[in-house]
Amino acid sequence: MLTQIADGVLVHRSEFCQSNAVVVQGRSGVLLIDAGVQEHELACLAEDLAGQAVVAGFSTHPHWDHLLWHPAFGDAPRYGTVRCADTARARLSDAGARDRVRGMIPADIVDQVPLELLGGISGLAASEIPWDGPTVRVVEHQAHAPGHASLVVEDSGVLVAGDLLSDLLIPLLDLTGAADPAEDYLAALRLLEGLPADVVVPGHGSVARGGEIAARLDRDRAYVQALADEKPVDDPRVASLAPVHERQVRALTAPR
Repeated sequence: MLTQIADGVLVHRSEFCQSNAVVVQGRSGVLLIDAGVQEHELACLAEDLAGQAVVAGFSTHPHWDHLLWHPAFGDAPRYGTVRCADTARARLSDAGARDRVRGMIPADIVDQVPLELLGGISGLAASEIPWDGPTVRVVEHQAHAPGHASLVVEDSGVLVAGDLLSDLLIPLLDLTGAADPAEDYLAALRLLEGLPADVVVPGHGSVARGGEIAARLDRDRAYVQALADEKPVDDPRVASLAPVHERQVRALTAPR
């Protein structure tokens, strides 16, 4: 079910990890950001959009749960940043790629995740999404994944944060090759802090408004700074993600 969160901006919540698909309404159709995860949810979203064509898509970063699509959305151009698209293409280019992705998906939903249109995004070098709707600014940073973008829907005061600023997940660093993943994340938080936003939609979790936005920035910054300083972390989100947290601690404290 679509829920309106601001003028012309709606959210569709997935059962998987409280994933948020974002719909921005334009003049001749909609922009669909991070479309969703499970087949029945994608089909539900397509039904909710009945009468509104999808004229553009965008993936905030090159992780499988943000690269999915459904035939009912049509063949609209799908974008990511240039680095995001290059990364997705490299990761999905060989014959075993989809089997690797299936191995990343929880067993209880793997048969419900349509991988036929996985990826398929084009690199967008422009700072705004090319479409006939409100200005949507692309803000690239390197927190969480290569070529990660957060999007600002300027007329509505909405920041689509991608996998940052979640009340559900701890900050998840890019441990796959970033030279300084903690500083990359802190730099992204500084960047997002300077953006005009009345509403923040994280990739996973609940929408934030007003003072909660600053609270989430502070919470994420405190977590990452504690990791960087090799200090204990006091964050209630760690409890449900203890193995992930411990892996991040080991990665940042390992000899280099």
